[in-house]
Amino acid sequence: MRLESWAAPEYSRGRVNAAGATLVDAAASPEARREALAVVHNWRAAHGWPLEVLQGRLSERVAALTLTGEVLLAQRLKRLSSIEAKLRRARNMQLARMQDIGGCRAVLSTSEAVAILAKQAEQCGAGHELLRHYDYLAEPRASGYRGVHLVFAYRPTGVQDAAYAGMRIEMQLRSRLQHAWATAVETVDTFSGQALKSSIGNTQWLRFFALMGSLMAAAEGLPLVPDTPPDPGELHRALARCAAELDAVPRLEAYSRMLRALPGDIRNGDARYFHIYLELLGGHAAQLRWNEYAEDELPEAIRAYEEVEGAIQRFAGAETVLVRVDSVGALRRAYPNYFADTSVFLGELRRAIGEG
Repeated sequence: MRLESWAAPEYSRGRVNAAGATLVDAAASPEARREALAVVHNWRAAHGWPLEVLQGRLSERVAALTLTGEVLLAQRLKRLSSIEAKLRRARNMQLARMQDIGGCRAVLSTSEAVAILAKQAEQCGAGHELLRHYDYLAEPRASGYRGVHLVFAYRPTGVQDAAYAGMRIEMQLRSRLQHAWATAVETVDTFSGQALKSSIGNTQWLRFFALMGSLMAAAEGLPLVPDTPPDPGELHRALARCAAELDAVPRLEAYSRMLRALPGDIRNGDARYFHIYLELLGGHAAQLRWNEYAEDELPEAIRAYEEVEGAIQRFAGAETVLVRVDSVGALRRAYPNYFADTSVFLGELRRAIGEG
């Protein structure tokens, strides 16, 4: 790894925080927003070096352990749209202190392996200092999310990397079941235009994923999600009711087909937006259609989306969404074993509701 090939932070923390505030200020002028974007883009890119160092340490820790099953390692810089959405949700958050602009992840076969790696990863050696340890296995989130998050601050090793001092990187450790749950949430968010990942959106979907979180926690012998039935029979019945009300199985199957089809079957090579229409036909059948629009056709795409959205209000089981091409690509990059994860999640769901 050569430090000079990586972007370095060019602005003060105060300037970074001011740029973050401008980014979510509806009254900001176009010129002010352009200036803010330049600062934010540099700040985001500058996380590349601290992230690369921490990912290397994580790889070393994984290699040093005797773990059963495959270990999936991945890393990413947070998308600009996700940074902006997080700043809008948490108005008091300072961009320079956002802890997950750079993130690395390890997905292991079992929750026991997650606990072992978490203990080892706390001591990642020179270059990083552990700031926080979030154990969402012992105390799962109300959303149903489970895993272990470790937040590190970059510590320079000399004058050459002093500019990166204090930059924060988040490490996520999950079991295969925990990752399958997170994959399903990300997918529903992407294709339904919700923010379930942030506990925002349709209350039935939120309840469904909380119940599925408990089901998977029980399978791993870990604490259940708060406010879900402790009795196994009651948990399965509640999940079955919720899944039926949402048509969860056919919807998740249809979303899987969308993710498989869209990036590989784009009729227009200049497509930047997908206007997607999904209609459930009864049982597990679903009809899926989409139109593609180029960047300069966005107004037309929005008009088509709004017309269909208004027209389908009276049709149960129909939904439409306007999705950016890069958001679909980002989902595939963030979850490279998506199809295996979906199979795991749907398998657990079908068994729980008596369809397996």
